[in-house]
Amino acid sequence: MKPDAVPVGRPARGTSAARDTGQSRLRRARETPLDPAARLSARVGAQVLLKREDLQPVFSFKLRGAYNKMAHLAPDRRAGGVICASAGNHGQGVAYAARALGAHAVIVMPQTTPEIKVQAVRGMGAEVVQVGDAYTAAQRHAEALCAERGLEFVHPFDDPLVMAGQGTIADELRRQSHGRMSVVFVPVGGGGLIAGIAGYVKTLMPEVRVIGVEPFD
Repeated sequence: MKPDAVPVGRPARGTSAARDTGQSRLRRARETPLDPAARLSARVGAQVLLKREDLQPVFSFKLRGAYNKMAHLAPDRRAGGVICASAGNHGQGVAYAARALGAHAVIVMPQTTPEIKVQAVRGMGAEVVQVGDAYTAAQRHAEALCAERGLEFVHPFDDPLVMAGQGTIADELRRQSHGRMSVVFVPVGGGGLIAGIAGYVKTLMPEVRVIGVEPFD
Protein backbone atom coordinates (compact mmCIF):
# COMPACT_ATOMS: atom_id res chain seq x y z
CA MET A 1 0.00 0.00 0.00
CA LYS A 2 1.34 3.43 -0.88
CA PRO A 3 2.11 5.77 2.06
CA ASP A 4 -0.63 8.24 1.11
CA ALA A 5 -3.24 5.58 0.46
CA VAL A 6 -5.74 4.29 2.98
CA PRO A 7 -8.79 2.07 2.52
CA VAL A 8 -12.08 3.45 1.34
CA GLY A 9 -14.96 1.95 3.26
CA ARG A 10 -18.37 0.92 2.03
CA PRO A 11 -21.26 0.57 4.48
CA ALA A 12 -22.50 -2.99 4.67
CA ARG A 13 -23.16 -5.69 7.23
CA GLY A 14 -21.32 -8.64 8.71
CA THR A 15 -17.83 -9.83 7.88
CA SER A 16 -18.09 -8.58 4.30
CA ALA A 17 -18.64 -5.06 5.67
CA ALA A 18 -15.37 -5.11 7.55
CA ARG A 19 -13.50 -6.60 4.62
CA ASP A 20 -14.98 -3.99 2.29
CA THR A 21 -13.59 -1.33 4.63
CA GLY A 22 -10.19 -2.89 4.05
CA GLN A 23 -10.31 -2.47 0.27
CA SER A 24 -7.62 -0.06 -0.91
CA ARG A 25 -8.04 2.91 -3.19
CA LEU A 26 -5.61 5.76 -3.67
CA ARG A 27 -6.86 8.80 -1.84
CA ARG A 28 -5.63 11.93 -0.11
CA ALA A 29 -5.94 10.80 3.50
CA ARG A 30 -2.81 9.30 5.00
CA GLU A 31 -2.19 6.07 6.83
CA THR A 32 -1.13 7.55 10.15
CA PRO A 33 1.40 5.96 12.52
CA LEU A 34 0.57 4.11 15.72
CA ASP A 35 3.07 5.57 18.18
CA PRO A 36 4.00 4.35 21.67
CA ALA A 37 3.04 6.64 24.54
CA ALA A 38 5.89 5.77 26.90
CA ARG A 39 5.00 7.98 29.87
CA LEU A 40 1.31 7.11 29.76
CA SER A 41 2.15 3.41 29.43
CA ALA A 42 4.35 3.61 32.53
CA ARG A 43 1.64 5.46 34.41
CA VAL A 44 -1.11 2.89 33.76
CA GLY A 45 1.10 -0.21 33.70
CA ALA A 46 0.12 -1.30 30.19
CA GLN A 47 1.27 -0.60 26.66
CA VAL A 48 -0.59 2.41 25.27
CA LEU A 49 -0.37 3.34 21.59
CA LEU A 50 -1.64 6.57 20.06
CA LYS A 51 -3.16 6.74 16.55
CA ARG A 52 -1.70 9.96 15.17
CA GLU A 53 -4.63 11.40 13.23
CA ASP A 54 -3.21 14.84 13.97
CA LEU A 55 -0.78 14.06 11.14
CA GLN A 56 -3.53 14.09 8.51
CA PRO A 57 -3.31 16.99 6.00
CA VAL A 58 -6.17 18.71 7.88
CA PHE A 59 -4.88 17.60 11.33
CA SER A 60 -7.98 15.49 11.98
CA PHE A 61 -9.61 12.14 11.14
CA LYS A 62 -12.52 14.08 9.61
CA LEU A 63 -10.91 13.89 6.18
CA ARG A 64 -11.52 10.13 6.05
CA GLY A 65 -15.29 10.31 6.32
CA ALA A 66 -15.65 13.37 4.10
CA TYR A 67 -13.53 11.86 1.34
CA ASN A 68 -15.25 8.48 1.54
CA LYS A 69 -18.69 10.06 1.25
CA MET A 70 -17.70 12.16 -1.74
CA ALA A 71 -15.70 9.41 -3.47
CA HIS A 72 -18.83 7.24 -3.54
CA LEU A 73 -21.12 9.91 -5.00
CA ALA A 74 -22.16 9.46 -8.61
CA PRO A 75 -19.94 11.69 -10.78
CA ASP A 76 -22.83 13.93 -11.83
CA ARG A 77 -23.91 14.47 -8.22
CA ARG A 78 -20.37 15.23 -7.12
CA ALA A 79 -19.95 17.63 -10.03
CA GLY A 80 -23.00 19.53 -8.79
CA GLY A 81 -21.13 20.49 -5.63
CA VAL A 82 -21.20 19.59 -1.96
CA ILE A 83 -22.06 21.48 1.20
CA CYS A 84 -21.60 21.05 4.93
CA ALA A 85 -21.94 22.93 8.19
CA SER A 86 -18.86 23.05 10.37
CA ALA A 87 -17.02 25.04 12.99
CA GLY A 88 -13.65 23.79 11.76
CA ASN A 89 -12.34 20.24 11.29
CA HIS A 90 -15.18 18.75 9.24
CA GLY A 91 -15.24 21.80 7.00
CA GLN A 92 -11.52 21.48 6.33
CA GLY A 93 -11.96 17.78 5.57
CA VAL A 94 -14.77 18.47 3.08
CA ALA A 95 -12.84 21.34 1.47
CA TYR A 96 -9.69 19.23 1.11
CA ALA A 97 -11.58 16.24 -0.30
CA ALA A 98 -13.54 18.44 -2.71
CA ARG A 99 -10.35 19.96 -4.07
CA ALA A 100 -8.83 16.49 -4.51
CA LEU A 101 -11.93 15.24 -6.33
CA GLY A 102 -12.47 18.35 -8.44
CA ALA A 103 -15.75 19.35 -6.80
CA HIS A 104 -16.98 22.73 -5.60
CA ALA A 105 -17.53 22.88 -1.83
CA VAL A 106 -19.63 25.29 0.19
CA ILE A 107 -18.75 25.37 3.89
CA VAL A 108 -21.24 27.10 6.18
CA MET A 109 -19.53 28.23 9.39
CA PRO A 110 -20.71 30.18 12.45
CA GLN A 111 -19.60 33.80 12.54
CA THR A 112 -17.77 32.98 15.77
CA THR A 113 -15.43 30.51 14.03
CA PRO A 114 -11.76 31.44 14.60
CA GLU A 115 -10.39 33.29 11.58
CA ILE A 116 -7.50 30.84 11.23
CA LYS A 117 -10.00 28.03 10.53
CA VAL A 118 -11.99 30.16 8.10
CA GLN A 119 -8.84 31.03 6.18
CA ALA A 120 -7.73 27.39 6.17
CA VAL A 121 -10.99 26.39 4.46
CA ARG A 122 -10.80 29.27 1.97
CA GLY A 123 -7.19 28.35 1.26
CA MET A 124 -8.38 24.98 -0.03
CA GLY A 125 -10.60 26.68 -2.58
CA ALA A 126 -13.94 26.27 -0.82
CA GLU A 127 -16.69 28.87 -0.71
CA VAL A 128 -17.24 29.99 2.89
CA VAL A 129 -20.59 31.29 4.14
CA GLN A 130 -20.68 32.55 7.74
CA VAL A 131 -24.03 32.58 9.52
CA GLY A 132 -25.13 32.88 13.15
CA ASP A 133 -23.29 32.52 16.42
CA ALA A 134 -23.57 28.76 16.85
CA TYR A 135 -23.37 25.52 14.88
CA THR A 136 -27.15 24.97 14.88
CA ALA A 137 -27.74 28.18 12.93
CA ALA A 138 -25.02 27.24 10.45
CA GLN A 139 -26.53 23.79 9.98
CA ARG A 140 -30.01 25.16 9.31
CA HIS A 141 -28.61 27.59 6.75
CA ALA A 142 -26.56 24.82 5.11
CA GLU A 143 -29.66 22.64 4.78
CA ALA A 144 -31.57 25.52 3.19
CA LEU A 145 -28.73 26.26 0.74
CA CYS A 146 -28.46 22.55 -0.04
CA ALA A 147 -32.09 22.45 -1.19
CA GLU A 148 -31.92 25.82 -2.94
CA ARG A 149 -28.76 25.11 -4.96
CA GLY A 150 -29.13 21.36 -5.43
CA LEU A 151 -25.94 20.50 -3.55
CA GLU A 152 -25.00 17.21 -1.89
CA PHE A 153 -24.97 17.48 1.91
CA VAL A 154 -21.97 15.92 3.67
CA HIS A 155 -22.95 15.28 7.28
CA PRO A 156 -20.14 15.25 9.85
CA PHE A 157 -21.20 11.92 11.38
CA ASP A 158 -24.80 10.81 10.68
CA ASP A 159 -24.11 9.09 7.35
CA PRO A 160 -23.14 5.43 6.72
CA LEU A 161 -20.45 6.40 4.20
CA VAL A 162 -18.93 8.92 6.60
CA MET A 163 -18.91 6.30 9.37
CA ALA A 164 -17.31 3.76 7.04
CA GLY A 165 -14.61 6.27 6.13
CA GLN A 166 -13.81 6.90 9.79
CA GLY A 167 -13.79 3.12 10.28
CA THR A 168 -10.71 2.78 8.06
CA ILE A 169 -8.78 3.75 11.20
CA ALA A 170 -9.69 0.35 12.65
CA ASP A 171 -8.29 -1.47 9.64
CA GLU A 172 -4.99 0.34 10.13
CA LEU A 173 -5.03 -0.40 13.87
CA ARG A 174 -5.48 -4.12 13.20
CA ARG A 175 -2.59 -4.25 10.76
CA GLN A 176 -0.24 -1.94 12.64
CA SER A 177 -0.76 -3.76 15.95
CA HIS A 178 -0.51 -7.15 14.20
CA GLY A 179 -3.88 -7.97 15.73
CA ARG A 180 -2.56 -7.64 19.29
CA MET A 181 -5.11 -5.25 20.76
CA SER A 182 -7.22 -5.70 23.86
CA VAL A 183 -8.96 -2.31 24.16
CA VAL A 184 -9.56 0.60 21.78
CA PHE A 185 -10.44 3.95 23.36
CA VAL A 186 -12.30 6.29 21.02
CA PRO A 187 -13.25 9.94 21.63
CA VAL A 188 -16.99 10.52 21.22
CA GLY A 189 -18.60 13.65 19.83
CA GLY A 190 -21.35 13.06 17.28
CA GLY A 191 -20.63 9.32 17.28
CA GLY A 192 -19.51 8.75 13.68
CA LEU A 193 -15.94 7.85 14.61
CA ILE A 194 -16.81 5.26 17.24
CA ALA A 195 -19.60 3.81 15.06
CA GLY A 196 -17.17 3.22 12.20
CA ILE A 197 -14.39 1.83 14.39
CA ALA A 198 -16.68 -0.37 16.51
CA GLY A 199 -18.43 -1.78 13.46
CA TYR A 200 -15.11 -2.96 12.04
CA VAL A 201 -13.53 -4.13 15.30
CA LYS A 202 -16.55 -6.06 16.55
CA THR A 203 -16.91 -7.85 13.22
CA LEU A 204 -13.32 -9.05 12.83
CA MET A 205 -12.06 -8.88 16.43
CA PRO A 206 -15.10 -9.38 18.68
CA GLU A 207 -12.90 -10.04 21.71
CA VAL A 208 -11.50 -6.48 21.59
CA ARG A 209 -13.29 -3.97 23.80
CA VAL A 210 -14.25 -0.60 22.31
CA ILE A 211 -14.69 2.15 24.90
CA GLY A 212 -16.04 5.62 24.16
CA VAL A 213 -14.41 8.56 25.93
CA GLU A 214 -15.92 11.99 26.53
CA PRO A 215 -14.44 15.04 28.30
CA PHE A 216 -15.44 15.55 31.91
CA ASP A 217 -15.77 19.07 33.31
